[in-house]
Amino acid sequence: SSSVLHRDGRIKAVGQADVIRNQFSGATFERKIDCTGKCILPGLVDAHTHPVWAGDRVHEFAMKLAGASYMEIHQAGGGIHFTVEHTRKATEEELFSTFKHRLECMCRAGSTLVECKSGYGLNLETELKMLRVIERAKQSLDIGISSTYCGAHSVPKGKTATEATDDIINNHLPKLKELKQSGEIHVNNIDVFCEKGVFDLDSTRRILQAGKDIGLQINFHGDELHPMKSAELGAELGARAISHLEEVSDEGITAMARAKCAAVLLPTTAYMLRLKQPQARKMLNEGVIVALGSDFNPNAYCFSMPMVMHLACVNMKMSMNEALAAATINAAYALGKSDTHGSIEVGKQGDLVVINSSRWEHLIYQFGGHQALIDYVIVKGKIVYKNERCGIMSSY
Repeated sequence: SSSVLHRDGRIKAVGQADVIRNQFSGATFERKIDCTGKCILPGLVDAHTHPVWAGDRVHEFAMKLAGASYMEIHQAGGGIHFTVEHTRKATEEELFSTFKHRLECMCRAGSTLVECKSGYGLNLETELKMLRVIERAKQSLDIGISSTYCGAHSVPKGKTATEATDDIINNHLPKLKELKQSGEIHVNNIDVFCEKGVFDLDSTRRILQAGKDIGLQINFHGDELHPMKSAELGAELGARAISHLEEVSDEGITAMARAKCAAVLLPTTAYMLRLKQPQARKMLNEGVIVALGSDFNPNAYCFSMPMVMHLACVNMKMSMNEALAAATINAAYALGKSDTHGSIEVGKQGDLVVINSSRWEHLIYQFGGHQALIDYVIVKGKIVYKNERCGIMSSY
């Protein structure tokens, strides 16, 4: 089969090659790509990343391997706090340049739409610096971005959770609303790390509700290290998506299915932190919309959605079809963009990945093989990445 992309970046036709050849026999094309023997997939959607920061945590990886838990490192002033310190000191230029490089790596691995969070500032000035960096990438780069204000990623040093919550509701969110109205920064989602020792259920409810009141979609971290009833809260508040859910309750799963609240599962996190894997099978069986994200951040340094899909299949027992849907149409749904992104359908945005194999399953089957497998990445009908090897096989 074959597809045609229009100059406006949308998909014009999809179908059998000979039918399309007849349908467009009179048309002229700016560019034709011969995909004989190849596969065309929807561009991958990464539903959860933290890609704007300075201060990597490679030194902590050794501590984790030696048995230190996430919370032990966090309470010792490492983890998020370490990255916050470095991100506060970094200039907007430095942050933009590393962020741009990371997005390019994601794009080469097939991602065409990425959710990007702030959250390593924890004070208004640095959170806004991060959101400006994300906004600049939105305006100037080809890759699609859904931006998330995650000022409640951790309780800043010297504040209690209640004080941090009040600061976010009284100072951060009104400022975001003002910047949205002036057209300077357009944030899509609001996120809170709802966790024991971070933001409790009540603080989380207050922040998410205040974000919803200024028109942000609710899309937050819940039930990762301890069962917190985050899923029940999300369903009650009309959340678009909840991430992590390693410790979700049975009632929470049922509530999410009923509320059509997406579960964004992060197999890299459970793998790196040696946590219990999220119950993907139970969620799928109960009718929850399951999406995937890389959770790219200094704690889980992974750009590649094909590797995330592979881990989802092996460690969370998803089928390859389920994993592909979770990394395309369901991830788009988790970002409120499934009407325009996430599948190859007429009228949708022309975001495609062309792989050099006649079977699409190779994208999941080959663990870490995407560099040699992906021939083209196309966003809005424009080639944004072309594998060097493609030239060798060109139109002879």
